[in-house]
Amino acid sequence: MKELLELFCAFFKIGAFTFGGGYAMLPMLEKEIVENHRWSTKDDIMDYFAVGQCTPGVIAVNTATFIGFYQRGIIGAIIATLGVIAPSLIIISLIAVLLQNFASLPIVAHALSGIRVSVCVLILNSVIKFWKNGIKDSLGVIIFLISLAIATLTHISTVFVVIGAGIIGFTGKKIKLAKEKGSEK
Repeated sequence: MKELLELFCAFFKIGAFTFGGGYAMLPMLEKEIVENHRWSTKDDIMDYFAVGQCTPGVIAVNTATFIGFYQRGIIGAIIATLGVIAPSLIIISLIAVLLQNFASLPIVAHALSGIRVSVCVLILNSVIKFWKNGIKDSLGVIIFLISLAIATLTHISTVFVVIGAGIIGFTGKKIKLAKEKGSEK
């Protein structure tokens, strides 16, 4: 029971203090899940994000569900998911009540503007961390550049971009391993 409470509290904290969506939560997710609780590794977090990108739904919820499931099975998945969405439900309910009265105040508009800037910084920080952990060789750079071009210049779904990148990465590594085996003979 204690572990489930810790799981709920950890994801409640992540949900409460992360603005801007899934990628903006990565630094806090790493700190809470990898450093504080040691429930996952940085590589695991990247894998959860990749799968979360390919599955329907919000990345933060998908990631919480995966980590919760990995820790405590179905009940862990449910508890972690409830933990990460509970702050949003509470905040949205409060905002719905209060925003009608305060939306026109300049201080509210300025605060939201500042939050948007900080979210951009958090996302950039996540991109840099992904680059350091995910791009390990020239094949990774090529996959990154092709994926970036397709994602930004076409209307192809990012799901297909991620799947294609996975296929290229898998095939490229298989070819590299086959060549290395062939040169050992």
